[in-house]
Amino acid sequence: MNDPRPWLAHYPPGVPAEIDAGEYPSIVAMFEETSTRHPRRPAYSSFGKALAWAELDRQSAAFAAYLANEWKLGRGDRLAIMLPNVLQYPIALFGALRAGLTVVNVNPLYTARELQHQLEDSGATTIVVLENFAATLQEAIGKTQVKHVIVTSIGDQLGFPKGPLVSFAVKHIRKMVPRWSLPGHQCFGDVLRRGAGMRLPKVPLGHDDIAFLQYTGGTTGVAKGAMLTHGNMVANTLQLATWVGKLFVQGEEQIITALPLYHIFSLTVNAILMTYFGGENVLIINPRDIPAFVKTLRKSNWSAITGVNTLYNALLNNPGFASVDCSRVKFALAGGMAVQRAVAERWKKATGIPIIEGYGLTETSPVATANPLDIKDYTGSIGMPMPSTDITLRDDDGHDVAAGEPGELCVRGPQVMKGYWQRPDETAKVLDADGWLRTGDIARMDERGMFYIVDRKKDMILVSGFNVYPNEIEDVVASHPGVLEVAAIGVPDEHSGEVVKLFVVKKDPSLTEEALKKFCHDELTGYKRPKYIEFRKELPKSNVGKILRRALRDEENQKAKP
Repeated sequence: MNDPRPWLAHYPPGVPAEIDAGEYPSIVAMFEETSTRHPRRPAYSSFGKALAWAELDRQSAAFAAYLANEWKLGRGDRLAIMLPNVLQYPIALFGALRAGLTVVNVNPLYTARELQHQLEDSGATTIVVLENFAATLQEAIGKTQVKHVIVTSIGDQLGFPKGPLVSFAVKHIRKMVPRWSLPGHQCFGDVLRRGAGMRLPKVPLGHDDIAFLQYTGGTTGVAKGAMLTHGNMVANTLQLATWVGKLFVQGEEQIITALPLYHIFSLTVNAILMTYFGGENVLIINPRDIPAFVKTLRKSNWSAITGVNTLYNALLNNPGFASVDCSRVKFALAGGMAVQRAVAERWKKATGIPIIEGYGLTETSPVATANPLDIKDYTGSIGMPMPSTDITLRDDDGHDVAAGEPGELCVRGPQVMKGYWQRPDETAKVLDADGWLRTGDIARMDERGMFYIVDRKKDMILVSGFNVYPNEIEDVVASHPGVLEVAAIGVPDEHSGEVVKLFVVKKDPSLTEEALKKFCHDELTGYKRPKYIEFRKELPKSNVGKILRRALRDEENQKAKP
């Protein structure tokens, strides 16, 4: 290619080619500056209860002080957060980071098996968990290094312990709080009260310190912790801040946070980007309750929203959304899965603003590319690289492909992870000595430097923006005594983009679809569970006996053709 960075000539006005990642030494420095600059502005809100930046500063300091003084936790220790979008999340997040800890984000809906793996692998010694999920922790904790447990309930930060609002919220997280027993646990409120009288530690943090172990399957099904440093997260936040440019005003913005904060997309683009701007995150605890979601949108003075294709589609299909005032909305950002043209066009017609599609991975903190915010309509592209980001397309031999040809998308920039936690072998498979990350996605680039995803090299399945890795599903299903062989693939779904389909060869002739689905229900989080199961006498294999998932996908694609 003649120009290795043709996108620079087409950058939006005012967006620089490079960022100064040294502007902040850490996320903590950014947080403390914002708390001082916008003390009385709301930082987070939930069910109408707002948490101002000064109050978040005070409570996170108390949380950090307790961890450091009572439990002697410090730089490099790992703390897991197993919370949905509640006000306790940012308190625990910034508190842990201020104490110098590394945060391990955990999906609250994980099964005991999934939770145990993540806690065991990360070496987390402390966890903050919502009481609704404490029974799962109870089942998993015995085989982990967790010594300290902090339990919280939804009402803890809402100003009242009981009442219809909390009952409503709990009902939509899980119908009831299961019985649990975690001897020696501390209550979240008690930690804050006791920590308020303790000294806040001053931990010197730099770009190389690990802020997060963010778990992902990467290019294989083994869940690995991507080491995202303070430098990675600061860089991606500044890259996004320059992309947003003058659209956002310091201390004035309000973003709708419906995607879970434990997900890297929401963590960076909502929580940390709003930390830079001193904006407010309006927390949606259950985005599947679309009528309640729409009511919140009506009451809010929102200027931005992030989501995945399925979320935008669900809002558009709710009759109440038509009456939502979108006049102040500056952008709607989508990632995690491909945006469907029909959804993008309906959204533009309903709101007057386009959906801005971006692309990234956990390993890139996550944003690598995005469409310019001044586009008028859906482009079908994942956009162009962020400032200070290089992208090249390579063939199977690692050589750059010719202009216009598809190749594996490789990314290099300050937002690219340090590597996988305690997995140098896995790191070496995707990250070379020059800092290039192999994404496993096949893309092409047009003459303006806009990129288009054309295929996935890896077998990953995307369910509502969440990565599902066939290896994990197959390992679980293969452990069923009635299963001889299994293959998992993704098939198209109107609501989720893709869902899991299993192809199973029985060992026990009496095995039923119902029994296998129940087994998967007990072992896998909701979005990983198969929607379809097809029993077969044999599965397609290569000459060395490897099950050919691609052959099964091709069969499904043929069936789907009119």
